[in-house]
Formats: sequence, structure tokens, C-alpha cells
Amino acid sequence: MADYLKNLRGRRRSAVSGHRPPAGGRVAVLGLGRFGASLAMELMGRGWDVLGIDADPGVIQKMGDDLTHAAAADCTDPDALAQLGVGEFTSAVVGIGTDLEASILATSNLADAGVPNIWSRANGRQHGRILERVGAHHVVLPEHEMGERVAHLVTGRMLDFIEFDSDYALIKTLAPAAVGGVPLGESRVRSHYGITIVGIKRPGADFTHATAETVVAPGDVIIVTGRTQAVENFAELS
Repeated sequence: MADYLKNLRGRRRSAVSGHRPPAGGRVAVLGLGRFGASLAMELMGRGWDVLGIDADPGVIQKMGDDLTHAAAADCTDPDALAQLGVGEFTSAVVGIGTDLEASILATSNLADAGVPNIWSRANGRQHGRILERVGAHHVVLPEHEMGERVAHLVTGRMLDFIEFDSDYALIKTLAPAAVGGVPLGESRVRSHYGITIVGIKRPGADFTHATAETVVAPGDVIIVTGRTQAVENFAELS
């Protein structure tokens, strides 16, 4: 641990005198498996100051040069996290996937340390409920969410699907003929179908926001939001 703390302090000094200040903020990522490593690298690309923590020294050796700070430590040990200053971070992500006990303990440690914004990965809804009880502010179900998303794409006419809550979604789909030929303000899609068209992309053009004067044509790609069942039904219109 002493070696990793020494490296961590060195990295902090180089970050202060180093080459670019973070554009976003500071985040600790606990667990650098596929999910955690991918997340950490994406955050680095967005200008965040990232502390990556993993119990495997080999993982730290592999990723250490790519992150702002990196340390090999037991995420279930609150003293180890305290020595790394995790409680000073405004955000932290528990990316531990297969070890449910470690995931729960790591999340609990972050909550006890007073981290105000905790994201935790869960393998299922029951796991997610436990994580929320021990202090997670946000629970991510990557496998479930991706499976649900792909199922919508495979079985329907949607080009993309994102569910924001248990019953509210945003989709990308080809414009059905039912809404074409008249301005959206006159098509009454909101009252007829319970949805709102918020964006449009014409062939060869970029996406732009939709207004009441926008006229949708066949071949246009549209962004639609509303209750999940409503947007699903709308996407099936011909």
C-alpha cells in the first residue's frame, strides 16, 4: 500500500504541475474490470480527474499510465479507501460486477465516507435494491438495460431505444406516414398518440430540434419521447 500511496502522491503532484487540468471533476472508480475500465477511460477522455482502484496489482500496472491516479487496494477495506482520500471525491463508481459481497461492502464504505454521489453496478434488480439500501444514489444494470434495449430494436421498427424511468422512454425511428405532410402543430401527434416529436434528421442532413412548424416527410429519422407503451405503439405505425 505504501508504494501505491507514494505513486498516488506523485501522480497528484504531476497533475497539479502536469499538462492539463480536468475540465469536469474528480471521480473514483472502484473495480477496473471491463465495465469499470471502460468507464474510467471515457471519463478521462471527457477531462475528468480519475482515481482507479482495483485489488489486482496487474490491472493497476496495465492501466496506471492511462489514469490520473491508480492504486491497488481492497475496496472492501474502509481504512484503505480512507488512505487513498476517496472521501474527498464528489463522485464515485463501484464497477465491481461478479463479487456481490465486495460490491455491497464497497458501496457501503463510500456511503460511510460521505461521498455525495455514488453510482454502483448491479447484476440484477435484487442486487440493485440492496445497493440502494446501503447507500448507492444511482444503480446501473448494464446487462439488463442493454438486453432490454436490444430486444426493442430487434422486435420493432425502432433505430434506438432509451428508457429513462420504469415508464418513460425516448426512441429514434423512421417517420410513419401517419404524421407526414402537415406541420407537427397541426398533426396533433401528442393528443392522438400520447408522444412528442423532439428532433428530426432529414436524409443527408444533421439532427435538429422539431418545432410546431416542422413538416415530417417519409425517410426522415425522428426522435420521439413519451410513455414507453405510447412510443412503442407509435413506432409500429406504417
